[in-house]
Amino acid sequence: MRNVLNYTGGVALRAIGVAAMVLMPSIAFSEEVTLKSADGTVNLVGEFVEFNDDNYVIRTALGELRIAASRVRCEGASCPVFETATANVRIAGSDTVGLGLMPLLMSGYAGYLNAEATITNTQVENQILASFIGDAGFGDDLGSILVTATRSGDAFKTLLDGSAQIGMSSRRITPEEARALRDAQKGNMVSIGQEHIIAVDSLVLIVNPANKMEQISIQDLQRIYSGEVTNWSQLGGEDLPITVITRAEGSGTLAVFNDRIFGENAPAANPAFKVVDDNNEVASLVNETPGAIGYVGYAFQRGAKPLVLINECGIPAEPDPFSAKTEEYALQRRLYLYTTADADEATKKFVEFTQNEASDAVVAKAGFIDLGIKEREQSMESPRAKALLTADVDDFEGNVIREMLGVMSEFDRLSTTFRFRLGSTSLDERGIADMKRLVDYLAGSPEGTKVTMVGFTDDIGAFESNLALSRERARQVVDEVKAAGGETLAGIEFDALGYGVIAPSACNSSEAGRAINRRVEVWISRPQG
Repeated sequence: MRNVLNYTGGVALRAIGVAAMVLMPSIAFSEEVTLKSADGTVNLVGEFVEFNDDNYVIRTALGELRIAASRVRCEGASCPVFETATANVRIAGSDTVGLGLMPLLMSGYAGYLNAEATITNTQVENQILASFIGDAGFGDDLGSILVTATRSGDAFKTLLDGSAQIGMSSRRITPEEARALRDAQKGNMVSIGQEHIIAVDSLVLIVNPANKMEQISIQDLQRIYSGEVTNWSQLGGEDLPITVITRAEGSGTLAVFNDRIFGENAPAANPAFKVVDDNNEVASLVNETPGAIGYVGYAFQRGAKPLVLINECGIPAEPDPFSAKTEEYALQRRLYLYTTADADEATKKFVEFTQNEASDAVVAKAGFIDLGIKEREQSMESPRAKALLTADVDDFEGNVIREMLGVMSEFDRLSTTFRFRLGSTSLDERGIADMKRLVDYLAGSPEGTKVTMVGFTDDIGAFESNLALSRERARQVVDEVKAAGGETLAGIEFDALGYGVIAPSACNSSEAGRAINRRVEVWISRPQG
């Protein structure tokens, strides 16, 4: 019998209650098993004693230990085998969503149903099974949900072959994937009824805690991840070889990273790089390797050192909750659930929960950025105001800037930000989803509250035409909000303004940056008194 190998603590995700779980009958005692958590904080070896009340009991040199099955996966011939074939809803895809968000979403969903839940790691790596009993554990069996976390590409493969009812993705579906599903009679995958944004996330660049680097530019990241730079001394750091850690092909995290850093010129896979399968493994390797660099979702930093990102314009940016909600951080991404046109009621009910404000606290607790609305003061000491005050522009543009600053000083900004496709006045998929949340938020505002929609554009086209386009987009958002809210917004005073290319939120040197700049912000009058 071996001793405990590693246990670094952390908060266990405890099941809300006890529900029936079917086990295969053959369980051998006094055989060695290993209990492992997905994040690497638990790695225990001992003799299997029993599985009782959703806990594994193992015997070690330190005595008998009880570990919640919601926290660890059991490896070894003596481990119980959980019946997963009868799961009512199967969810597959992104490890970012599956490992980082789904366990807590399952607990939150139990509360939404007024149910008790048992949440257990199955014998399959990165797979959890959640079973629900209604009426706080005294009612009927409400079924179970099986979550298998691999990579985003698998979300669409499993929806296509029918082995999953919900696909998890840390990137948007590609046109090719959408067409394949459409041709298989699975519906329009980018319609509001099938594409569901559940949270936003920031990719964080991380290095070993001993690394003295504090920030890195996008240009230097390109040089590292193309293999041009191989030692930190080339970037002003220590004489230390760089160990580059990246993600496997098919990973949504890799797709977002390549798109934001390289655009359409992503380099071919480099055999010298370490390729890993999930965020937890990236963080673990970075923490173990002095010269390592990697990128992970915001909730997966695990004590590694985050770097401030310097964009192409020389502007430093680091993820904070408000910037994440407005999606104005360069390495920003949306987290999605996808369903097919023939989704059953059990599938629809779970997705409904993820789109409800009831899920916001769960998303935040998991370390991600929920879709709830936040308000921020627009100070004249803010970086944006200072940049506008020192802008080198002609008299005409200067007048536009002064007008904007004058209005800005009277309003706070809401995190809700509507974005548009190039040359279009049509909202993107996030804007459509945000409309109801904004209406609900404004409906609770005092009568006489002033709300101004403020439009901005990218720098493609003439200054005057962009001014007109930004105002048109702002007016359109006002019309859509008023139509969506009806009489509930009768006491709100709306206005629409536009400032064109003034005050970009990102560099206009890439399509990703230009997409961030094509926006309508929501400004709201400050509370009096």
